[in-house]
Amino acid sequence: MDLKALKKQEHQKRVKFGYMWALFCAVLWGMWYIPGTTVWVLNPFDEMYGEIAAGSGDGMALVIVAVLITAFNALTVILALAVWNGVLGKFGEMKRTVKEFHPCSKWFFLASIFGGPMAILGSFIAMGFVGGAFAAVAALMYPVIGSILAQKWYGEKISKRAYLGIAFIIAGGITIFGGGLLSELGSGNVVWIGYLGGLMAAAGWGIEGAIAGKGLDIAEPDVGLTLRFLGENIIWWILIVPALAIAGFPMFKYALLAFEPLTLLVLVFAGITFGFCYVAWYKSFPLIGVGRGQGIGNLYGLFAVIFIFLFFGDVPAWTILLGGALCLGGSTIMFSEDTGEMESLRGD
Repeated sequence: MDLKALKKQEHQKRVKFGYMWALFCAVLWGMWYIPGTTVWVLNPFDEMYGEIAAGSGDGMALVIVAVLITAFNALTVILALAVWNGVLGKFGEMKRTVKEFHPCSKWFFLASIFGGPMAILGSFIAMGFVGGAFAAVAALMYPVIGSILAQKWYGEKISKRAYLGIAFIIAGGITIFGGGLLSELGSGNVVWIGYLGGLMAAAGWGIEGAIAGKGLDIAEPDVGLTLRFLGENIIWWILIVPALAIAGFPMFKYALLAFEPLTLLVLVFAGITFGFCYVAWYKSFPLIGVGRGQGIGNLYGLFAVIFIFLFFGDVPAWTILLGGALCLGGSTIMFSEDTGEMESLRGD
């Protein structure tokens, strides 16, 4: 086998692993909606909601509880990533990357702002105000934002075939959840802050992906991701949660009460699924690009439906089956893309 054939074989292997990581991301992300939805009805978060609602109203109570849940989600994710990096022996690399703030670390801390207080908080707000199904569909537009930003910012190449696959997956996701969403809108009881949370999730994850793609030019994905969640934990536990406690909300009281076996089990489940979903997401970007990584990752909508059916017994409607077929069609289009077009992911 000559050098050219070996280079082609290595390239095909890189693309294959990139799609595999993106698919792992979709499975784990869909699974995350199980603990993400369940945690709202567990102590102490339901008691916290009742106490705050009595004094400040239902809307404020849901937002404040969403902040504490998101902070715990970030905490359990960073613990899962610490174990992951420890097993892989990457603490030394992490220390070196932290010191290189200007060339790379700044991108991951910037990504933590858009991914944490914007995207994940927005998703939990959407779950709390409207429901887990809406939260999942609301974020399905994030690959469009991420792809456009990556293309305009640093010239990432997106082929027409990749765009077509992304369009199919987005159409499938909207079809999956569209029936339920239209029913909610038809009832006339529109909770706008929940829809704002959905927009926050879509915009936040799209922007985060583009920023992370820039940082991953010169940083290792596992290390970069851990720094991103380190930044998010600083934002929640050093800035926002203490600020809300000073403002008079019982943040630390209920944070300490969260150490109940069942609540901890659900939070750890959320941390593991979300943490390793992010590991797979970040690993896919350098291999197949932000647009393709986010497009395949969007299959989480289909997997969320499957897991919600398995755990909560919700029977799929015909719209779900049609949407699932569109998602699978879109992913097939992207998987069948000529890898020769991906020799270089950038326009240069």
